[in-house]
Amino acid sequence: MNADKLRTVDDWVSYYRHEFGLPVTERGGFVMLPVTSRIGVVHLPVARAEKVRSTLQQQYREAPMLARQIRWSFLAEPDSRPGDQVMEVLNGLDIGIPAVGSAVMLPTGLGRWTREGCHWVTPPARDSKLPPLSAIITTALAVGTGSGD
Repeated sequence: MNADKLRTVDDWVSYYRHEFGLPVTERGGFVMLPVTSRIGVVHLPVARAEKVRSTLQQQYREAPMLARQIRWSFLAEPDSRPGDQVMEVLNGLDIGIPAVGSAVMLPTGLGRWTREGCHWVTPPARDSKLPPLSAIITTALAVGTGSGD
């Protein structure tokens, strides 16, 4: 499937399913990735997300990552849900973990400028295993932002 020839949201849904094996759906004219027991998401402020990405790369781990203006989102495999105390710390650091049943909008383009206002920093790969959610969270807590935390 050639991404340059994709025109409709339905084309993009088929592309994400076929090329990346993601269980996306069309909703309201957008490509939506449901958060499930098999695919989770971690939203991070940009400065922290860049450090997490760098740390993961140093560990020879890749994680699909979407960029938006003020937050970046990692796709992860939900291996465990943080407890209430950890969630409180994460919330205080503006780190979000959408609940199962919610969804994340994916771009209908592989370039930097899409109508959804997001783009892939690291696109998903069909046969790549998603990193554990706990690894993303642990790394996010460990790296700080470099701005005094």
